[in-house]
Amino acid sequence: MVELKSNPKRFLPAIKSDSSHLWKIEDSEELYRIKSWGQRYFSINAAGHITVCPKGDRGGSLDLFELVNALKQRNLELPLLIHFSDVLEDCIEWLNSCFAKAITHYNYPGIYRGVFPIKCNPQRHLIEDLVRLGKPHQFGLEAGSKPELMIALAQLDTAGALIICNGYKDREYIETAMLAQRLGKTPIIVLEQIEEVNLVIAVNRQLGIKPILGVRAKLSTQGVGRWGTSTGKRAKFGLTIPEIIQVVDKLREANLLDSLQLLHFHIGSQVCSINAIKDAIKEASRIYVELAVLETNMNYLDVGGGLAVDYDGSQSNFHASRNYTIQNYANDIVAEVKESCSERNIPVPTLISESGRAIASHQSVLVFDTLSVSQVSFESPEPPLEGESPIITHLWEIYQSIHKDNFQEPYHDVTQLNEEARSRFNFGLLNITERAKAEKFYWACHQKILNITRQLEYIPDELSDLEKIMASIYYINLSVFQSSPDCWAIDQLFPIMPIHCLDEEPTQRGILADLTCDSDGKIDRFIALRDVKPILELHSIKSGKPYYLGMFLQGAYQEVMGNLHNLFGDTNAVHIHLTPKGYQIEHVVKGDTITEVLGYMQYNSDDLAENIRKQIEQALQEKHITLTESQRLQQNYEQSLSQYTYLSS
Repeated sequence: MVELKSNPKRFLPAIKSDSSHLWKIEDSEELYRIKSWGQRYFSINAAGHITVCPKGDRGGSLDLFELVNALKQRNLELPLLIHFSDVLEDCIEWLNSCFAKAITHYNYPGIYRGVFPIKCNPQRHLIEDLVRLGKPHQFGLEAGSKPELMIALAQLDTAGALIICNGYKDREYIETAMLAQRLGKTPIIVLEQIEEVNLVIAVNRQLGIKPILGVRAKLSTQGVGRWGTSTGKRAKFGLTIPEIIQVVDKLREANLLDSLQLLHFHIGSQVCSINAIKDAIKEASRIYVELAVLETNMNYLDVGGGLAVDYDGSQSNFHASRNYTIQNYANDIVAEVKESCSERNIPVPTLISESGRAIASHQSVLVFDTLSVSQVSFESPEPPLEGESPIITHLWEIYQSIHKDNFQEPYHDVTQLNEEARSRFNFGLLNITERAKAEKFYWACHQKILNITRQLEYIPDELSDLEKIMASIYYINLSVFQSSPDCWAIDQLFPIMPIHCLDEEPTQRGILADLTCDSDGKIDRFIALRDVKPILELHSIKSGKPYYLGMFLQGAYQEVMGNLHNLFGDTNAVHIHLTPKGYQIEHVVKGDTITEVLGYMQYNSDDLAENIRKQIEQALQEKHITLTESQRLQQNYEQSLSQYTYLSS
């Protein structure tokens, strides 16, 4: 399948505006593509609200809009990150079910054991849920650093579950992993650097504990998508074939060859094409078989991460999608490994995958409110007055001439005249009132032309940016850098849509601007069927009523990678569990206060408050402030220190 390319110049609105068409729920489903990316977890109900089905096809649902309002009544302010532990459980069961079906279908005489990479989302409550919910499947954990190893050893108490030890390792890391075997755990130390072999041998001689070892192969096969170039022969981690043979030789000399039990590889995160996965598993299977005949004790094949999430619902090999199902993924792995082992009469390995994104993404929804909207002013212009500049008269004539059979030439003419008006104003040949009127004509013509293009099947290239030029700016109570850093850093696409009002036509087109004082603090790329679109269809904000938006599939990486730009801290978070009577709030994790965020920067809030008090006293003595004003300032300052870093509704 040909990769879809991002080309906003060919953007077409998913739903054309049609005054004769009565907006229906189905229109919102099509516009926001919720049935595609939402899988079995998200839909729209008859009230026009997002519905969450945390248990998937097994029944039970929650109205997301009503849930948010109920949480707000419990003094949990937006932005709010909502975790659904039942979604996490369903994803674990689904992945295991797909491998079980593949194993049965291909008569594979081995088993599957999944592990969750802690780096994907190390939040305590999520890891505790994952360990608890994964027990029936002996689901394990993957640690990519010494801190993550500390979590895995302390939290994982499932008999038979694996702890895959990846990442750079020092002697203490290796000692700790090997000693953990005495606790009945199964840590597998994956060798990724030649130097680690010498450390393992030294620790074995000191402790007398035989380790369980693996090697990470640096495959020649590369991944595809955003992280494709991070793999292959020049990848950061892993051993080349000659280096793997060197490891085998060192272990044989140390009488530890039977400790080598696992082959691991990783071809990148979010692998969007099944062909790359097929190529990688074919190459890895061959390496596994060859290692097995070298008198090692091979028992495990770890296919790493990379199982993608279909963020845009296009089911393509676009970087924000995938052109395969989880069942396809499991089938191809099981079939290829069995075939390779059968050819050489080698016992098949236990299959391991480190699927983090596919397990954790759907279980988190970030909900935030809209603070205000900035719209381009395009009121119907008034005819020119007698004596006004000829430019105004010409603009009026162009405005009147625009119709469905004549809009391209007027577009070029009005653009040229607007530039001429700006130039004449700078030279003092046009007064400010005339300049303002010329600008009003410019925007009015643009709006008239835009209304025409929205009815077209094809938009001419020179008019392709009109939607973005005319888009409103919706100011949202959120920091992109804190809550969705991948939007900013790597242009990751996440489904974003209103969580209510979906029984109404979204008549506005907008981009989203966050609270930070940074021009990058915005979202202007959104999912679409044919392409990435530069605007999001939104509703007009009604006075006195909230307008909530949701950013979905937020459960992987976003929480742990957020930063404190402009000192906006962690958001409030809740963990929700579906019950026969509705739902239960399992955990509430309060977001950072201003005092806590300032503390991260080594500020002491008591010292800051005292400094302000001294300044107030000085101002009182110099009669620059009244006593009432000073009391209010001191009170506001001290109260603000204990409050949420985001804005109150």
